[in-house]
Amino acid sequence: MSAEKDRFMWLFVFFDLPTKTKPERSSAARFRNFLLKDGYMMIQFSVYARICNGKDRIDKHMMRLESVLPESGSIRAMQITDKQYERTKILVGTKKNNEETKTEQLVLF
Repeated sequence: MSAEKDRFMWLFVFFDLPTKTKPERSSAARFRNFLLKDGYMMIQFSVYARICNGKDRIDKHMMRLESVLPESGSIRAMQITDKQYERTKILVGTKKNNEETKTEQLVLF
């Protein structure tokens, strides 16, 4: 087996699909459900990823994606190596407590 076939890679799918009308919402839901059934995991609401074993598998899943593209919207796919994915940094903000939960009311007569 070649090193290329043994190389784990990640396929990321980013999408922005219209959801103003009921048919658009249905189409977007079908696309998200396809991704989940095809082994993708949700990273963020419109970002899904799956791991693939080699370029051949990436190509297979790219063809599957192309076969289910919604009529409208924007979809992007990106391939990265498992080594690159390992360097992902997760940045999480903290909730700011600028407001007090208990407010006092001043009554003027």
